[in-house]
Amino acid sequence: MEMHDSLKEGEKGAWVSIIAYILLAAFKIGTGYTTGSEALTADGINNSTDIIVSLAVLIGLRISCKPPDRDHPYGHRRAETIASLVASFIMAAAGIQVVLQACKSFFVTDRQAPDLLAAWIALGCAAVMWGVYRYNSRLAKRLNSQSLKAAAYDNRSDALVSIGAAIGIIGSRFGYPILDAAAALAVGLVICKTAWDVFIDAAHALTDGFDDTKLKVFRQTVHQTPGVERIKDIRARVHGSSVLLDVVVEVSAELSVGESHEISDEIEKRMQEEHQIGNVHVHIEPYVE
Repeated sequence: MEMHDSLKEGEKGAWVSIIAYILLAAFKIGTGYTTGSEALTADGINNSTDIIVSLAVLIGLRISCKPPDRDHPYGHRRAETIASLVASFIMAAAGIQVVLQACKSFFVTDRQAPDLLAAWIALGCAAVMWGVYRYNSRLAKRLNSQSLKAAAYDNRSDALVSIGAAIGIIGSRFGYPILDAAAALAVGLVICKTAWDVFIDAAHALTDGFDDTKLKVFRQTVHQTPGVERIKDIRARVHGSSVLLDVVVEVSAELSVGESHEISDEIEKRMQEEHQIGNVHVHIEPYVE
């Protein structure tokens, strides 16, 4: 898929999230106040911050597709990862706010159960967000987009949060009003957990961390390339939605420059075909027993 097409597809996913969050946030907050449900209101506040998260993803996608320039010879693909990092901070701030508000609610003595309508609304919104999650998850996998993957995780947590809110509201209607505040607390904790997961993934990528299991698979592919006698070194790092691979291989010292270059081309071809890695730098050295 061409870079321009990838950008358009990625933007489509971000816009789907933004539109869904705007509608659901307004609906949940308004209904939460009228029905007296703290859990539904907290869920709406969560969705309102998710609008900013989706905008960060959208901006990251746009910047990541800019071509290389003098200051960025490798391109701007890491803007996606930075967008994910920003998204994690926004999610964490929202989660902490919801947790604090829920904790205060536990000390309220005059507590009334919210209207059951709030539970049905929460379940309906959960179904909508689960649909958005499935859409963005498939899109992120197809485009190999880290920021869209973070957005999809956020969509999924929002759907689960709404289900939790509905359970708390229904429980409060059965004579346990405190369950509405407990559901709001659970909402906040889920938001914080999602923020932490997104932060860890983004920080790992920005510090050039890479999955050792994947690297072993790459090593096997290189080692099986005809003409490769030994792998002296192999390293990989995430660059936005792409992977940069550096490998040093040893080949027979009797080969000509042209023959050695053909081995290098074959390694690049195999990594592209088998692992969709187009950024491979191969250094050839003579093999010495």
